[in-house]
Amino acid sequence: MTVAIEDLRDGSRIGIEAERQVPSASTRKIAFMMAAFRAVHEGRLSLDEPVVAEARFQEGIPSGTFYYMTPGLTFPLRDAIMQMIVTSDNICTAIVGERLPAEEITAFCRSVGMIGTEIRFTVPPREMPQDVSFDFVASTTAADQVTLLRLILDGSEGNAAALRKLGCSAELCRLALDMLSWQAYRTMIPLLLPNGARVCHKTGTGRNGKMDAGIVYRDGRPLFAIAAYAYDVAPTLPDGMPGYAAAMLAIGRLSRTCWDVLA
Repeated sequence: MTVAIEDLRDGSRIGIEAERQVPSASTRKIAFMMAAFRAVHEGRLSLDEPVVAEARFQEGIPSGTFYYMTPGLTFPLRDAIMQMIVTSDNICTAIVGERLPAEEITAFCRSVGMIGTEIRFTVPPREMPQDVSFDFVASTTAADQVTLLRLILDGSEGNAAALRKLGCSAELCRLALDMLSWQAYRTMIPLLLPNGARVCHKTGTGRNGKMDAGIVYRDGRPLFAIAAYAYDVAPTLPDGMPGYAAAMLAIGRLSRTCWDVLA
């Protein structure tokens, strides 16, 4: 497991191999969202632009809900970005990716200081070999994800330096945090936190791992940012526990420890 944690009250960080490149799984979609919001801010994209869930998008690796819907549904780009985050829908991710190619998203990552992040494909290609890890699609570091989350948080509060770096507006940063707070999968960072705790996060599932990156709030204020990547997880551990379950629980326990220690 690689981990990066930032105390959002004073900016101090700790980590476990936080700079090590690992498979990103769908945590990469935070950067996709922010690259799209930069393009919106620059006038190259519009959140109101109609997009279509075409049948050709249903030929990829299923994730989310649109794979099971009737092709032809038309909806605004804003909702495609939202579904990319909330349900990790890969049809919606492909729609965003047609407007923002992988090289542009990688360039966005470099521009905000995510030097260990590389986006090779926006969604896993259908012809992807079965015996490769998800770093075939994209790789990142826990430190990079916390860096991006901190920029979004600072931008949402109107920090001029963060907004310049993101190329975004405070309103779009606040929308990004709202979308991350609507995350449908709550089995990692929020797992052991009190009911009602606000967590703005994006989960990921790799071929052999579980990942999550997000911001945790307490009493309405941001408390800590955390990114955790459990990878090369065995299908079954020596004690008989499924590897995925153990990975999710480990991330949940780490998050709960931060909640208790930083109280």
